Amino acid sequence: MPEWLVLTLAMLAACVVVVIITLLRHRAASDDEDITETPDVIEYMTMWIGVVYAIVLGLAIAGVWEARSAAEADVQTEAVALHEVSERARVYPADVRDRIRADVNAYVGHVVTTEWKAMADHGEVTDRGTELLDRVRADVTDYEPRSDFEAQAYQPLVDQVALADQARNARAQSTGATMPGVVWFGLIAGAVITIGMVFALQIRRTTRELVLAGLFSALIAFLLFLIWDFDAPFSRGVAASTDPFLSLFPGAGD
Repeated sequence: MPEWLVLTLAMLAACVVVVIITLLRHRAASDDEDITETPDVIEYMTMWIGVVYAIVLGLAIAGVWEARSAAEADVQTEAVALHEVSERARVYPADVRDRIRADVNAYVGHVVTTEWKAMADHGEVTDRGTELLDRVRADVTDYEPRSDFEAQAYQPLVDQVALADQARNARAQSTGATMPGVVWFGLIAGAVITIGMVFALQIRRTTRELVLAGLFSALIAFLLFLIWDFDAPFSRGVAASTDPFLSLFPGAGD
C-alpha cells in the first residue's frame, strides 16, 4: 500500500474517531448538563498537556530528521572517498590502476543495485558488499610503491579506503529504525491523552467545533506518520538515495 494512502487513511481515521466519540458523548449527556461551564483547572491542564506534547513531538521530529541527515552524509562520504580512490590510483602502473578501479566499480555497482534493496527490505548490509570492499582495501594496501611519487600517493589512498569503510559501517548502523519502542509508546499515549483532553472541554456538536477537533486529530496523526516515515533512513518514503554514488559513478546502476 502506498505510504501517501496510509497517511490519508490514518488522518481520516483520526477525524472519524473524534467525530464519533463527540456525537456519542453528546447523545449520552444528561439534559441538565451545563456545557458552558468548564473548570479552570481543566483548561489549565489541557493547555499544559498540549504544550508538553508539542515539545515532545518537536524533539522526536528533530531526532529522526538528524538521523536521516547523518545517514545521507555517510552515503556522501562513502561515495566521495571511493571516487578519490579511483582517481588517485592514476599514479600507479596501468595494471594496478585498472584493478583498483574495476574493484571500486564492482563494489559501487553492488551497493546501488543489490545492497540498497537489502537495506530497505531486511535492514542490513550484505556480506558480498563487505567482501568487495575488502578486495579494494587489499588492492590498495598490498601494493608496494616503486617510486617516491607512488609512495606519496600510497598513504592518502589508504586513508580514503579507511574513510569509505568507516562510512559504510555508519550506514550499516543506520539501516534500521532509530526511534526506541518506549519513545513510540510515549508518543502514541501522549496523542491519545492530548486528543482525549479535547472532550474534557465539553466540546459541543457544532460544525465549527467538530471541524476543529477533526483537524487537530488529523494534524497529530500526520506528525506521528512523519516521525515514522523519517525513522528508517533507507527504507521508507523520504529515504536516503543512491544519488551520491550515481553522480560520481554514472555507470554503476547499469
